[in-house]
Amino acid sequence: MISAASRPYIDASVPVLRQHGPAITTTFYASMFKAHPELRQLFNMGNQASGVQQQSLASALFAYAANIDNAAALGPVVSRIVHKHVSVGLTADKYPIVGFHLLGAIKSTLGDAAVEPLMKAWEEAYGSLAKVFIDAEARMYADAGIEPGHLRPMRVTEVVRESENVLSIRFVPQDGEPLPPFKAGQYVSVEAIFDDGFRQLRQYSLSDAHGVDSMRISVKREEGKADIPAGAVSNWLHRNVEAGDILQVSHPFGDFLPDTESDEPVVLLSAGVGITPMIGALNRIALVNPQRRVIFAHAARCAAHHPHQADVAAARARMPNLEVVTFHEEGDAPGTLPGFMDLARLPAWPRSETNVYMCGPLPFMQAQWNALLEDGAPAERLHREVFGPDLLDNLI
Repeated sequence: MISAASRPYIDASVPVLRQHGPAITTTFYASMFKAHPELRQLFNMGNQASGVQQQSLASALFAYAANIDNAAALGPVVSRIVHKHVSVGLTADKYPIVGFHLLGAIKSTLGDAAVEPLMKAWEEAYGSLAKVFIDAEARMYADAGIEPGHLRPMRVTEVVRESENVLSIRFVPQDGEPLPPFKAGQYVSVEAIFDDGFRQLRQYSLSDAHGVDSMRISVKREEGKADIPAGAVSNWLHRNVEAGDILQVSHPFGDFLPDTESDEPVVLLSAGVGITPMIGALNRIALVNPQRRVIFAHAARCAAHHPHQADVAAARARMPNLEVVTFHEEGDAPGTLPGFMDLARLPAWPRSETNVYMCGPLPFMQAQWNALLEDGAPAERLHREVFGPDLLDNLI
């Protein structure tokens, strides 16, 4: 991927990035947004305010430097980023801007340690990686048959309160043409334009099966905490969207693709709003292969914060081999287990032969991932979907 002359400098950057990565990425974003404020509309400014986007980019830089010759490790990371870039309409002309400010942030942060050979090596490494992204994104746009930034008007047909803080929004194409193809686990970007004209895009998993005559997303209202701002788009959708409204929605993208089409047993684990892609997968399986063995386990704070219970009940009625296990942290509903999800309290399945898909808060997925590895599940059988920036904890 890079020249032999540059490789030692990238290798030497690994401990530097571990120590200074967040400072570099914080400087990078501040510099880029100051010079190009229009780019703020391509980024989740809530993640910027909380610092998680800076942490994620620092993790990505470290992972890239540490695995620069390991295509097997970097491939899934690149794929996830490419899907996200295409979902927001990123174009090739943005990469030189990013490169200029990223290299400037490295130089500024490292000071005298940013010697010319090191900067040349990173210039080469960035250029090589940018070409990988640009080429992959061009192919993805072409395969989808869309231009970058394409959004399609969708008419809202139904808004349903799924839990205390989750709404599901169902929509169809305004022009009456067929729905775009998608697979369970994928997401769409939804546009919000605020009163001051500021535009933001957010990605939401499709929470119903492909093969029905509409699309559905489920949106958790992010209320915010002391150090985390409230979700601007999620609150906008909760306040404003009604049946009959028109939303601007992207083509479906995403490479988290639970196996919904085979006859093999499958395990779906979720917590919180991470249930949404799992419901899409469950509903698809109920549609095409209701005899299949599925273990569906979900963890919620309590019954009031447990969305899509009606979907699960409908699937149980159709699927004789569906095993549902529900954990409520507060243990407040009949038929639920108290506390957090515990692998030991799930039905048994052959660890080495069964794919496990998980989605939820990062600590939840870390706990399930590590417990499954310790119990003999091979890493290649474990798959996860991270909402928002990925800290790549399973790679670095």
